[in-house]
Amino acid sequence: MSEFTADEEKILKPFFTNLDKDIFVLRNLPEVVKGALFSRYSRTSKSIRRLLLDEFINDEKMGFKEIVAYSKEMGEDQVVATQKAEEFYDRVLVGYGDDSVAELGGAHIACENVSNIASKILEDARIGISPLEKSTRYVYYDQKVDGKYRYYLEPALMESKHADLYINTCDSLFDTYAKLLEPTKKYLSEKFPQGEESDRAYGSSIKAKSCDILRGLLPAATTTNVGMFGNGRSFEYLITRMHSNELQESKNIAGEMHTEFLKYIPSFVKRATGKYGDPTIEFLKETRKDMQKLCDETFEGIEPENKEEVVLTDYDKEAGEKICAAALYPFTFLSFEQVKAKVKSMSKEERLNAINTYQKKRQNRRHKPHRGFEHAYYEFDLMCNYASYRDLHRHRVLTQQRQDLTVKHGFDLPPEAEQIGFASEFKEQMELAKNAYEKIYPEFRKEAQYVVPFAYKIRWSNYLNLRELYHLVELRSTIHGHPDYRRIVLKMLEEVRKVQPELVEYMKFVDYRDAGLERLETEKKIDEKMKEVEKKYAK
Repeated sequence: MSEFTADEEKILKPFFTNLDKDIFVLRNLPEVVKGALFSRYSRTSKSIRRLLLDEFINDEKMGFKEIVAYSKEMGEDQVVATQKAEEFYDRVLVGYGDDSVAELGGAHIACENVSNIASKILEDARIGISPLEKSTRYVYYDQKVDGKYRYYLEPALMESKHADLYINTCDSLFDTYAKLLEPTKKYLSEKFPQGEESDRAYGSSIKAKSCDILRGLLPAATTTNVGMFGNGRSFEYLITRMHSNELQESKNIAGEMHTEFLKYIPSFVKRATGKYGDPTIEFLKETRKDMQKLCDETFEGIEPENKEEVVLTDYDKEAGEKICAAALYPFTFLSFEQVKAKVKSMSKEERLNAINTYQKKRQNRRHKPHRGFEHAYYEFDLMCNYASYRDLHRHRVLTQQRQDLTVKHGFDLPPEAEQIGFASEFKEQMELAKNAYEKIYPEFRKEAQYVVPFAYKIRWSNYLNLRELYHLVELRSTIHGHPDYRRIVLKMLEEVRKVQPELVEYMKFVDYRDAGLERLETEKKIDEKMKEVEKKYAK
């Protein structure tokens, strides 16, 4: 027996994937409506379908018909609809909701032609936002658009005496990249001749390897496109945080994002600035300013010494006991203190047997270690070229803090540079960029980062639990990954292995192979999938 009459079913049908099951998806509803609906849903005994019908659709003051263009005319102006949606949301929020409702509605947004400095600021959020970015590993950057290479013209620099230096340096880096592209592709084609794989798979692999070799020449000003999906609350904080950044590009992007979100999810982002947002912006900005001043005074005259790529600076000495206790706890009715006391009295062999039972049935890297592995933490000081950092930065279930991009730590020369014959030219370009940076830096400390090529090293810290370390190492060591970041994660594993080998014993899906053409096997699999899709949908 249906819960609804025939007329009610007709009204509700457009908004749910089914009307007769316990699990369903909401559809054809603005994000603000879904957020408000769930807010009310948490405080009623009604089913969500009945709730939508009784308290929203049939309540004339809610203006539901105008919000979802539900009227017969279906011609409601979008601006008016959005305004009505905001009023609708505010009514519900006052009566039933709280700030967390903004996590129940989201949006997709595209940020195009932003620099690779700004893209990292956009992607810094750890939760609530999922970004995708155009990759320098798979896209050539040798072509000009309207007579100009694709890099960001930083406003403060363009209005300064450094404008010509900045443009000439970036142009030179791009010119060199473009010049070396064909010789690099030729070298790779000769070193790795085509086999039985398709032209598409082979060509894509050569392209990816060429990009991998040459991307170190690209300056951090190189523009990219970033697409993001996230919830309203996370976007609101991202806008606030970006407004507090010293870089004008970050502020500009924040303002433009805010404008667009106000057209679509206005109630969710309206506090990014103004009464609530502005004090937060000031707090973030002034704290950063004070800390920079304090560090300048405290560490004056001290130059960086450590040049190691990976240093394990701290780790949990009691990791074995903590993981064992956390692994056992959910399967008892005891307090955590009781479990810990029992584990402490166990022998090392008994604890290792418990951990082995907990993890031994992993069959591939997608079988994540269980949550007990989150009870042991490791702290790393990392340093690698900016190109690889951009890939490793994407891991968000950890605590990352990066320093500014600089030329102080030197750069990585691609291993193939000598064989192809461009080692000297590459080094000359790195020196050119270094000179430009050192001239710009005294006056424009933050903006100087834009001129630094991807090959230069950046330092950042990682504080992560053992479960995330498993994910990071097993994913980033796969054969199709870039050799530079594969090297970093494998060193991280070895550093932990030195102190706690028994805890990384179950990290069985780590790939140490030298791939040659890193993308080739992946491209072959893509060919197979393409054939399957063609077969599936063949008419």
